[in-house]
Amino acid sequence: MDAGAVWGGLSLNSGVVLSLIAVLWAVVWQNLQQLQLQHFVKRHVGRHARRFAAIVDPYLSVTIGEYDGGGRMRSAEAYKEVKAYLADTTARDARHLRAEGAKDADRLELSMVDGEEVADVLLPEEGGGTVFWWAYSKAPQQQDWRWGGGGGEQENRRYYRLFFLDAHRDAVLNAYLPRVRREGRDVMVKNRRRKLSTNISVHQSWTHVPFEHPKTFATLAMDPAKKKEIVDDLDAFRNGKDYYAQIGKAWKRGYLLHGPPGTGKSAMVAAMANHLDYDVFDIELTSVHSNTDLRKLFIETTSKSIIVIEDIDCSLDLTGARTKKKDAEDDNDKAAKDGKKDTRSKVTLSGLLNFIDGLWSACGGERIIVFTTNHLEKLDPALIRRGRMDKHIEMGYCCGPAFEFLARTYLGVEEHELFATVGSLLQEVDMTPADVAENLTPKSASDDADSCLRGLVAALEKTKEDKANGRGMGQQHPEEQDRVSE
Repeated sequence: MDAGAVWGGLSLNSGVVLSLIAVLWAVVWQNLQQLQLQHFVKRHVGRHARRFAAIVDPYLSVTIGEYDGGGRMRSAEAYKEVKAYLADTTARDARHLRAEGAKDADRLELSMVDGEEVADVLLPEEGGGTVFWWAYSKAPQQQDWRWGGGGGEQENRRYYRLFFLDAHRDAVLNAYLPRVRREGRDVMVKNRRRKLSTNISVHQSWTHVPFEHPKTFATLAMDPAKKKEIVDDLDAFRNGKDYYAQIGKAWKRGYLLHGPPGTGKSAMVAAMANHLDYDVFDIELTSVHSNTDLRKLFIETTSKSIIVIEDIDCSLDLTGARTKKKDAEDDNDKAAKDGKKDTRSKVTLSGLLNFIDGLWSACGGERIIVFTTNHLEKLDPALIRRGRMDKHIEMGYCCGPAFEFLARTYLGVEEHELFATVGSLLQEVDMTPADVAENLTPKSASDDADSCLRGLVAALEKTKEDKANGRGMGQQHPEEQDRVSE
């Protein structure tokens, strides 16, 4: 065969092979691009970098930020618990501390300042004696290039960071940190300043003042047996978390306090709050614009709290004779024609019922809902049935045992010759504990127990006389009316 022909054949074959290689390379390169080769290389380099960093710095870290994730800026419970734990157990070792107001007005709560570090150890049952470190900072958290972060801007938030060895990962995550949260919650409950909150109509949010009402069950005028029944019921609720979970009910309880004005309904709420060591949220329903706003307020209440709606019969049209929908629409049309904005509350009975025992009532736990009313008969039966208002408490007029309790409290007397007279009169006439207490209160330095009791007897006899003559307690005697007219 001619050498030229052979060489020509080889050249042709080489060209075909090179063309094939070029096609294959184009296909491979295109697929490599789809596989994001640069990210693969970056992850590979980052893996080796992390291994090298672990040799240089063998400590791992857990960061607990001030806020939870999500759209709303909601303070993280874990952050609060860690802060309380460190303030109570390890901040004594810190050299630089920040002071804040405490529950006791004469004391301060201490916590670490920015950049401070303190040490802590595992308990024996958690692994024993291993030292690791807590650090506190307000500086922006920088993203770690080794993890392939995108460089997004971080917000300047406060956070705690725990450093520990990889060998102790299981002990820290499964034993130590859960204990920190439990002990932190206990410290928060012990040190917190209880609050009395009410809703602001403009922003539909809560504002609060310190709750300092002095009323307790020890100073509440009520039949002792009835008082003990209520206290036992409250204790059973407070200790009933497991029971409520067992029966599949939200951990809440409803109380309906009903009775004439002056019978101690508000004082009962204060005594309940002081007995349980709960906060109080006092809702003014007429300031709540809609069911949505009511739901928002409820979500923002905390556990270990009493939610109160006083004079529920006067707050909204929630009675059995509710306004018909057509009438409400006519009123809205009239307001629109007059160019006036309808500022009336749009909270409905169904919205309130969902607030009490609907799906939203299970958000959170350990809450007591209290309604008070002077007119039980005006309330819609759907509102006060068992399961919503679980316990109905009648706050009635003063009786013999309640009077004797008031005499001991206000006058310091256990027995007196007038006790029988007062007890007999209280069976014939109606007088509220508030009125009895007012008559027993010394008005001057010369007033003693005898004069106060005689004044109470005189007031009861006058009330009895007015009742016989068909006059109420607030009405004047005809001779008094004549003297006023003169």
